[in-house]
Amino acid sequence: MSYGADQIEQYRRAAGYVDCILKGTKPSDLMVQAPIKYRLVVNMKTAKALALDMPLPIFMRIDEVIE
Repeated sequence: MSYGADQIEQYRRAAGYVDCILKGTKPSDLMVQAPIKYRLVVNMKTAKALALDMPLPIFMRIDEVIE
């Protein structure tokens, strides 16, 4: 199981920073931003091998299931 920031979304937001810098904004004037989108990925084969049961509320929030 992995829960972390969505990397693709982070790259998109970084492109916005690059755009601002290329338009003349000083990097020191840009605010630091925390991730806004997170992903939950579960490897079901490993979960079954460890005899882990996924409760329904958690299972409904999974973004990606690896078989």
